Amino acid sequence: MNQELEQYLRFFIEHRQKDWPEWLATVEFAINNKIHIATKVSPFMANYGKEMRMGGDIRKKGKVESATEFVERMKKVHEEAEVVLRKTQEEMKRYTDRGRKETEKWKKGDQVLLSTKDLVFKERPSKKLTERYVGPYVIEEVVSSNYDCQV
Repeated sequence: MNQELEQYLRFFIEHRQKDWPEWLATVEFAINNKIHIATKVSPFMANYGKEMRMGGDIRKKGKVESATEFVERMKKVHEEAEVVLRKTQEEMKRYTDRGRKETEKWKKGDQVLLSTKDLVFKERPSKKLTERYVGPYVIEEVVSSNYDCQV
């Protein structure tokens, strides 16, 4: 969503990018009026039961559905959107879990290697030639099951 918001703003803002707050309402309207890929309805339709449009004659009279018909139609839209979003969520989870593996359970006395990815070695000018891992270090205490351990 952030990428889409940035894309819309890039189209509208001036070169010095100082007027972007003035365009937020227009961008919000455009995003909320766009049909969602998964649900096949716009957020406006899912929330209000109708598409919001700019312009036109607001005094124009049209057929007004009964409250019961409106509620039934909205229930159907919400049920369909929920099913589709749940399916999309399951597909995303399956895709993400493909490359995952079980985490190891560390205990006191185990030996581990420490990644040098985020370490800074002042005496080594080239990060390319630095070892990828240092150690082994002995675990003195397991503080948490979330990878946190004190060595």
